Amino acid sequence: MDKPVGQKLAVGLAFGSSAAVMVLELVSLRLVAPYIGLTLETNTAVIGVALAAIATGAAMGGRFADVVPPHRTLGPLFLLSGALVMLVLPVVRWTGESLQGADASNLVFLVLAITLFAPASLLAAVTPMVTKLRLATLEQTGTVVGRLSAFATVGGIVGTVLTGFVFVATVPISAIVLTLGAALVVVGAVLTLLLRGVRDAVKPVVLAVIGATLTLVAPRPCEVETAYHCARVVADPARDGGRTLYLDRLRHSYVDLNDPTYLEFEYIKSFAAAINGSRPEGQPVSALHIGAGGLTMARYLTATRPGSRHQVYEIDPSVVELDKRELGVRTGPDLNITVKDGRLGIRDEATDSRDVVLMDAFSGVSVPWHLTTREVVADVRRVLRPDGIYLINVIDYGPAKFAKAELRTVQAEFPYVALIARADEFAGTGGGNFVVLASDRPIAVPAIADKLGPDMQIRDQLASFAGDAPVLTDDYAPVDQLLTPYGS
Repeated sequence: MDKPVGQKLAVGLAFGSSAAVMVLELVSLRLVAPYIGLTLETNTAVIGVALAAIATGAAMGGRFADVVPPHRTLGPLFLLSGALVMLVLPVVRWTGESLQGADASNLVFLVLAITLFAPASLLAAVTPMVTKLRLATLEQTGTVVGRLSAFATVGGIVGTVLTGFVFVATVPISAIVLTLGAALVVVGAVLTLLLRGVRDAVKPVVLAVIGATLTLVAPRPCEVETAYHCARVVADPARDGGRTLYLDRLRHSYVDLNDPTYLEFEYIKSFAAAINGSRPEGQPVSALHIGAGGLTMARYLTATRPGSRHQVYEIDPSVVELDKRELGVRTGPDLNITVKDGRLGIRDEATDSRDVVLMDAFSGVSVPWHLTTREVVADVRRVLRPDGIYLINVIDYGPAKFAKAELRTVQAEFPYVALIARADEFAGTGGGNFVVLASDRPIAVPAIADKLGPDMQIRDQLASFAGDAPVLTDDYAPVDQLLTPYGS
């Protein structure tokens, strides 16, 4: 039997390896988001891969602990896992940048799964190995196994909390990956030098150096890595003041710095048509915006309706800072931006206080589910004045099950509801942006129709379109399962 290791070292190795697995899991979610989106399915799949790696590593670690002296394998385990961590970021980013479209998403995720599974499995093998080294007598088995399992679990909790609340919010993803990989390599090198010698440490260290180098030169899809998005602003070569805000890989906003009345995206034009067809031109409005983006509509309404006042709720402070730094946003008495979840922001709004509420908040390709339910629609209705209007940007494709469910949800609260979309979207043969329009007063369908683009239609007879779609509630809102992304 191998000589038992000290209790503090055993606890430290179990704690640290489990923490590293959880850091790697959460960082992997951030790495894959710019390329395939961040939906419930993506989260579930990454968690599933991590759990499979933990199970595999625990089983194989226990098996090899009985075959190979653990004190000979612990160092190489940390060394190799650190080297593989260093390779995760460049491999995923190069794959993601070289592949485009919906069909490539599965391949990008497969690459991520492989690069995540390998180091996570190696790290999961640490606890059974140090358990074997810690066992001095069979009489201590229960105590040793229980203690090390407990500390490994605590390590996982600490790794999760620090990553979610501190690391991702304060440092770039690349820095987290490099630091984690370097820390594992250092621990592995020390263990290997103490237990095996210099020669056995050389190859994994070289691999780690290669991985770190590749990480530094890998494509960077972000200008700013926020706590929620991979964000960047791109100038439009065809329009002097044109700027596009990308969140992850999607175009979320377009603004013209020289002309706030210029609207690029069709759904934004539909927003404008709905407002201008419902209220006298030039009349100021009190608007509530859920989701900032590039603040395109706030700019437009301020320019076309002087005296308008805006309250914006945006959950991502880095998007707000990017807007101020690169898109010329200036807050003041007429434009207040609050960094806050939109659901909580609506709850804080006074009753009968707004003329317009615009819901345009997205997380990757999906809308945060808690902003889609009947409960939040009821709260929006409370906030709107009797002649106010509620506008929602809904992205869906093909059968548009999510768009239909959201439509039915709004219909459950508002007496008058209309839908703006293209003919192919109504027919279920295309997809993109649907604009839901709701009010407590009859909707001025003809006036709005006159202001829409030539390819857009507005309909208020929607029973056949919505069909038997479910009403979304806080208790039942399977948004990610209903939504058909990317036009697939």
